[in-house]
Amino acid sequence: MTTSYNGRLTSLSHGGGCGCKIAPGILSDILKASPIRNLPAALLAGSDNNEDAAVYQINEHQAIVATTDFFMPIVDDPFEFGRIAATNAISDIYAMGAQPLFALALLGMPIAVLPLEVIQQITAGGESVCNDAGIMIAGGHSIDTVEPIYGLVAIGVVDPKKLKRNSGARAGDSIILSKPLGVGILSAALKKELLSEAGYHQMIALTTKLNKPGVALAQLEGVHALTDVTGFGLAGHLLEMTRGSKLMAQVNWDAIPVIQEAVEHVKADIYTGASTRNWAGYGSEVKLESNLALWQQNLLTDPQTSGGLLIACAPEQEAEVLSILNSGGFASAQKIGHFAAGTGLSVV
Repeated sequence: MTTSYNGRLTSLSHGGGCGCKIAPGILSDILKASPIRNLPAALLAGSDNNEDAAVYQINEHQAIVATTDFFMPIVDDPFEFGRIAATNAISDIYAMGAQPLFALALLGMPIAVLPLEVIQQITAGGESVCNDAGIMIAGGHSIDTVEPIYGLVAIGVVDPKKLKRNSGARAGDSIILSKPLGVGILSAALKKELLSEAGYHQMIALTTKLNKPGVALAQLEGVHALTDVTGFGLAGHLLEMTRGSKLMAQVNWDAIPVIQEAVEHVKADIYTGASTRNWAGYGSEVKLESNLALWQQNLLTDPQTSGGLLIACAPEQEAEVLSILNSGGFASAQKIGHFAAGTGLSVV
């Protein structure tokens, strides 16, 4: 990490994107010291089971959905950094099946280091994504920091009867993933200046694609649970679903969509430190088939910045779910496994 700007935003931060998240085991220990008490009945979702957003019911047909996300640069282009951070934040609204209403900006910048025009490009990138989502940035907060930080508070609305949580999966449900894995590995390769131009463009395309189909998926009775894959990796977010649903997830490795260049890099031992921290936090709950290699483990735990939707749906609704995703531009969406009686995650 440097203390002067050399044209590379990533040189100013010790981590990037959702790889900045505090490791799941450490976060759990932190939160134990301040448990939330006296929860009102109107709070339909909160920090219990690590939901993507808080949901507060205001009347029979409406509930407010609120979330926040921010992180340090994952790319060097300031406009793209702003786009990625905003997409990542708003996607938690879609992951609850909600419609975004507006956003607030969270801006922390080393004012003495970064030129103002660079900071302006970051905020412009965020505004462009909000425009794509059909919302405005209505305000926010800014501070002078050591490392660049950008993100949003996102506010949405949902019919409480259509709310999708990460804990409603049923035994026999299909597990569908909408985006391929490997964004964290691509970011690690970028930091080492080993990422190809094609890989960079694929990384930008994936991390700036809003999870808009979440709204349509929430209308389907057969969609029982919904979340998005971010900093804890596919394995971590699937485990959140299994714990909340009191079930086991069985996943077929060959069915998981992956970014081909990410596979090449991870086989060469290029991956993020967050991947290792993730495994340390929840690896005891994961059973890997003996023929799976360490690189495959590192893909399962790879932190996804603005990752795809993870959906639990009745098998008879699987085709409709995939059709909604495909028509929304998620061509890599695939069924990767199913939920069954038991606990934890099994990958074969």
